[in-house]
Amino acid sequence: MKFIVPLLLLAFLLNGRLTVAQRIVLSGQVVEAASGEPIPFASIFVPKTSTGITADVEGKFKMAITGSPDSLAASSLGFITQRRHLSNAAVQTVLFRLKKGGGVALAEVVVSSRQPENPAFRILREVQKHKNENERAALNSAEFDSYNRIEVSLADLPKSMANRKVVKDIRALAVRQGAAAAADPDAPLPLFASEVGSKVYQKYGPPLRRREDILHKQMRGAGPREGSVLSQMLGSNFQNFDFYPNWQNILGKDFISPISAGGRLTYDYELQDSLFVGKDWCYRIAIKPKRPHDLAFTGTIWITQDKYALRRIDVITSDKANINFLSDLRIFQELTSPADGPGLPIRTRLVLGVRPYEKQAAMRVRFTTVNSGIVRNKPHDESGFFDLPIVSSLLEPDGSSSSLLSTVSPGQLGEGYFDKNRPDTLSLSERQTFAVLDSARQLPSVRSTLDWVDLFINGYKHVGKFEFGPIINTYSHNDYEGNRFRVGFRTTPSISRNTVTMAYLAYGTRDGRFKYGIRSSYIADRRHWLVFTGEYRHDVEQAALLDNDFLVAENNLFVAATRWGKFIQGRPILRDLMALSVQRDLFHGFTETVTVREQNIRFLNDFVYVRENRIVPDLTLSEIVFESRYAPDEDLVQSENRRRAIGLKKWPVLTFRYTLGARDLFTSSSASYQKYNFLINHSISAGHFGRLNYRAEGSYTPDRLPSLFLKIPLGNQTPFYNANAFNLMNYFEFVTDRSVSLRLDHHFEGIILNAIPAVRSLNWRLAATANALYGGLSAMNQRQPLDAQGRPQPPLNTLDKVPYVELGYGIENIFKFVRVDFIHRLTYRDAPSNSSGEPAPRNFGIKVGAQFRL
Repeated sequence: MKFIVPLLLLAFLLNGRLTVAQRIVLSGQVVEAASGEPIPFASIFVPKTSTGITADVEGKFKMAITGSPDSLAASSLGFITQRRHLSNAAVQTVLFRLKKGGGVALAEVVVSSRQPENPAFRILREVQKHKNENERAALNSAEFDSYNRIEVSLADLPKSMANRKVVKDIRALAVRQGAAAAADPDAPLPLFASEVGSKVYQKYGPPLRRREDILHKQMRGAGPREGSVLSQMLGSNFQNFDFYPNWQNILGKDFISPISAGGRLTYDYELQDSLFVGKDWCYRIAIKPKRPHDLAFTGTIWITQDKYALRRIDVITSDKANINFLSDLRIFQELTSPADGPGLPIRTRLVLGVRPYEKQAAMRVRFTTVNSGIVRNKPHDESGFFDLPIVSSLLEPDGSSSSLLSTVSPGQLGEGYFDKNRPDTLSLSERQTFAVLDSARQLPSVRSTLDWVDLFINGYKHVGKFEFGPIINTYSHNDYEGNRFRVGFRTTPSISRNTVTMAYLAYGTRDGRFKYGIRSSYIADRRHWLVFTGEYRHDVEQAALLDNDFLVAENNLFVAATRWGKFIQGRPILRDLMALSVQRDLFHGFTETVTVREQNIRFLNDFVYVRENRIVPDLTLSEIVFESRYAPDEDLVQSENRRRAIGLKKWPVLTFRYTLGARDLFTSSSASYQKYNFLINHSISAGHFGRLNYRAEGSYTPDRLPSLFLKIPLGNQTPFYNANAFNLMNYFEFVTDRSVSLRLDHHFEGIILNAIPAVRSLNWRLAATANALYGGLSAMNQRQPLDAQGRPQPPLNTLDKVPYVELGYGIENIFKFVRVDFIHRLTYRDAPSNSSGEPAPRNFGIKVGAQFRL
């Protein structure tokens, strides 16, 4: 017994010692509560102790502690400190969601230096000296494996949406799964996530070429509907940033790079520290714009000490920057070591917060790209290697399912390719979000929200397996048709992934006619985008727009506006159109379209065609149209049964159209004719002074034709601005058979109006336009027309040696999408109208437009 007490005491002491020495491994992440974005370099510590650690640039941490602490805390400047309860488990994960508001205002400290200049300036000069050896253009080619992850969520939900049953159900599900990333009432609501693995081949030129072979895909949640604005943003090379050029184009906006030659005019720089990034000793430099409304970044750049190469960049745009609909824009990029050659991105993260208005929910899109297995300067000179015509959409399903919700099937949960082969480690927040998406696939309220956004942007309302619209064409009123009512629809991929059919029916109360049309396209080959299209249309149209269809079709607002007001001045015709066409990409960027069409044109409202002193009530045209389009650096996103271009192009887009036709082909009076049209479109960055869009066009008709089928420069008698038209020119004011034209549309962004304090807060932007036309009419087409009674009419009005010129200036971004232009006509100011009853030329006009520009 005498040994029992000492043994018990020893056991008690040993047990107590083991309890004190218990080791707990903690890992997790620190993120912003509102956005879910990581908070870099946050402090994680055990309260009331000296035990702590600093998170990495991704907000991630891992630490081991001894003892039995009851909680762990996280803090960061500008955020409220948060504590999380700990259990007795040996391994635990903790997610901190910090709310803003815990910052402490520090008094201004002025640090003077005897150095003659900011020490960061010397480093930036060295960056420019070494630019030629560090930028990607120094490479001939590169290839690598690319992993792309996209996560879409809704943040800052208003009460009306947060109280919906489906949202509450998702929150409750997150609580049951312990997913703090989506459980809190103010946490972002996950919608959609996708992972894509591909092999990328890049040729740095000249010319610049890119090929991407998608190898694996895995999707979760409710994907954006095909054709929506969001679906256009999901291109796999959407986040292919390069900060060595002076200007970085993001979503059509030109941001000045912080390492550009003229960066000191825009940025303030502060050398903060020197530290290792990987194996490279780097200078850490803080940047911020001198003027918060400029298109510039705030954040940090890391420059290597050895070769003065950009090694890492972590930036965000100012919340006062003159950008529409974006509540957040962040870019993080880490590049390869300069010891391996010119820098290529090994990790890129882009975060976009899209919010139409302040009191609406914000849609957050996070892109993460991880590149590995980089091989430099191994060119692929095989014929046609880079001629794949499209970048496959991330929304394109692997199987034959036509479901609009691209998800992992229930039997595949946890068994997707990337669940076993993911090259990137998911953060705790992302793992929780993926778990919620796997369990809750159907989000009716979110789908409804996406549909309304789609209706606002694209003009179609989704109902079942059809889309009805365009809504803007539902009603119009003009002096020929009276009240025009129209209903139309188009099919969705739910019906067929290879066929798109569009149809409409319209009726005018004054002319009493039913109008209708149907158009159907069949996709025979997706790789080369081989598409067969058939169309039939019976409708009242304006003769002034016939030869300008490839200009008019690009402006939906203008097309709708032509149905309003003085329709008769455009000379109404009743057209029956039958057309068959085939389109194919011959090689990268080059698309050929061949169209065979027949048009029967009946002249209306005393507008007649007189041939050999005989009134012709109608006319039949049979035509073959060859159209070649070359866009060498265009990126195309294919989404189900449509495709469209994304991003801006560095090179012009060239379009050539040749028309071979005949009038009344199957009669003895048949007469053949030819037409040539050439078009150049381009957008050029003007640096600090915005962006210039120009369009140059040439037209030539060598044969004798009625005025209706010659080149009629596109006028604009609507109150709406059209960048493709001469906005102060009347319909049929001039007729030419040879002409050249130039249209300039310059957007100054906020560079001028941001300097005016009273206007700056409105985020208005200055715009300027200039249009010029030079041409004439050959002698064989300078004949005198006759009216319906055979009486001579004034000769066709054409241009003389003086070009037609109009200049304009205006304000855009009024209420974020309204544009008002003030236009002056400089030549032909006193020219007579070409026939009685038509308006005299306008020397000054005000046009209103609507545009969706960030």
